[in-house]
Amino acid sequence: MTTDPTLDQLEQRATARRDLPSYGHDALITCDRLVRIFSADGVEVQALQGLDLLVQAGELMAVVGASGSGKSTLMNILAGLDAPSAGAARVAGCDLLAMNAKARLRYRREIVGFIWQQTARNLLPYLTAAQNVSLPMQLQGRAKKRTKRTLDLLAMLGVSDCQDKRPHEMSGGQQQRTAIAVALANSPSVLLADEPTGELDSATGEQVFAAFRRANEELGTTIVIVTHDQNVASEVRRTVSIRDGRTSSEVLRRTEIDAHGQELVVAREYAMLDRAGRLQLPADYTATLGLKERVALELERDHIGVWPDDTGL
Repeated sequence: MTTDPTLDQLEQRATARRDLPSYGHDALITCDRLVRIFSADGVEVQALQGLDLLVQAGELMAVVGASGSGKSTLMNILAGLDAPSAGAARVAGCDLLAMNAKARLRYRREIVGFIWQQTARNLLPYLTAAQNVSLPMQLQGRAKKRTKRTLDLLAMLGVSDCQDKRPHEMSGGQQQRTAIAVALANSPSVLLADEPTGELDSATGEQVFAAFRRANEELGTTIVIVTHDQNVASEVRRTVSIRDGRTSSEVLRRTEIDAHGQELVVAREYAMLDRAGRLQLPADYTATLGLKERVALELERDHIGVWPDDTGL
């Protein structure tokens, strides 16, 4: 026989719920059930369908996914270039749903740096590399030590020899490394890059990724890279996959020492359980087992069993 809870018990439970830390309270980037809906000719398309994502300060991570999966939409929202339709998104304490135009401009100038895939979009063609890097600081009124920081960033990223060159005088890799310096000029909390090696050959792409790693290690900047480049994705400790507008899986990598004293990288893939309890099973798993529409579940002591529907209905 059960009894209804007393008023005191209900108040205690409510207090306990209020005292629980909020989702992502300690993360630098928090996306909580993020939704983005686009409308065209009366047709609505959900680019993001309740996406959850947490990124801790100091991470260097990659986001991957097929075309149309929602990864570029996510990046545009995090960059302050687009606004979500519903859910919650916070970056470095900034609520991306509550910002007005003035706050959004300040956010893009001070909190986040952004690098486009197209090298031509990242730099002003009539300015030298040093002038491009100096410009964001000038717009913020940061005259003090502006020249020193410009030269330090170009040196750290290996493009000191380009400081007096204009973009058309630089290679694609040099342009992208200079673009990283521009994005870092005002010491942002987060650096976002959308396919930064997409237009580069593999050797040049490796140089650009090495520049990202240097910025992460030497400046402590949190970096999120959207990429199709598996070489880039395999070089970071954490790779998040997006499918159908939701995070579907993560690959985590760690370094271990084998029995012979050699270092090796161990990678393991995890399916992501979102805040609504949804789980995206890998497509090859569902195809192999013939999983369609309905599946049978059984809770075991230490795992959940999943079987194809065998009812014939």
